[in-house]
Amino acid sequence: MDETTAKIKTFIVEEFMPDVPVEDLEDDYDLLTGGVVDSLGLLKVVAWLEDEFDIGVDDSELGPDSFRTVAAIKAYVDQARDGAHAE
Repeated sequence: MDETTAKIKTFIVEEFMPDVPVEDLEDDYDLLTGGVVDSLGLLKVVAWLEDEFDIGVDDSELGPDSFRTVAAIKAYVDQARDGAHAE
């Protein structure tokens, strides 16, 4: 597991799933339909991502699909970082 994925999983587990070991959270587990993250939780995730990874999250990118799974969140972070380096 890479460092970014580990950070995301640790945050999700600590904030929303305290009874679940980090290693039990699958990369493709649907956090929204699974009831782990709701709309307010999504805002918490976005705020954490901005702070932790020093990226900006555009309101137009706040669709739930970008933040539905750990894998999707990591892909978003990687894309945002690549975009920041390109500027």
